[in-house]
Amino acid sequence: MKLNTTAVAVMTMLALAACGQKAETSVPAADAAQNTGSAPIAAAQTPAAPQGLVEGQNYTVLAQPIPQQQEGKVEVLEFFGYFCPHCAHLEPVLSEHVKTFKDDTYLRTEHVVWQPDMLPLARLTAALDMSGEKAKANSAVFAAMVDQKINLTDENTLKQWLAEQTAFDGKKVLAAYESPESAVRADKMAELTNTYQIGSTPTVVVGGKYVVKFADWHSGMQTIDMLVDKVREEQKAK
Repeated sequence: MKLNTTAVAVMTMLALAACGQKAETSVPAADAAQNTGSAPIAAAQTPAAPQGLVEGQNYTVLAQPIPQQQEGKVEVLEFFGYFCPHCAHLEPVLSEHVKTFKDDTYLRTEHVVWQPDMLPLARLTAALDMSGEKAKANSAVFAAMVDQKINLTDENTLKQWLAEQTAFDGKKVLAAYESPESAVRADKMAELTNTYQIGSTPTVVVGGKYVVKFADWHSGMQTIDMLVDKVREEQKAK
């Protein structure tokens, strides 16, 4: 698939914006340093496990809680962007960690929509969920956007790319993408992004109110687990 100059320009702007609308992002300092080629020696060492939950240190509290999709369970909600290199790094770590969740805990993912040209990516996210192809397709979508600089925000390019895929059922995803339901879901992602002022990616929210502050991906998974336990205990106390 060839890239025209317009596509390259769009991808460059998205790369410059990734992974946040504001200066402060959810990216671990060590990971950010590695991406710039200036990682400190300590970044290569095994990170220390968090000793406990400390508000402001390894998590913050949302001013306006986000309703969970499943009542009586613990939701781990990730706001992400397929254009975001840090989300691409987190995805395999989080996907593997989800396998350790108890039956009362589940992962929910929502694509951020900061501007109208991100709606096709949100719609693609919905289509992958609807088609059941997300687990197979996620790495390919990230690779296309982040590594290959394919402009999947352009619907014609996206549809052509889906039709060419063999690692997952691209035609099945395309059918889901073209359904009215995927458009409705994408609009809801835009509403979530705006209502709860999600300004950086990845942003991980546990129990609808606790936002994980990542020092690194490994300790971040442990923080998620501790926050899940916290929410579980809070639910029992009600």
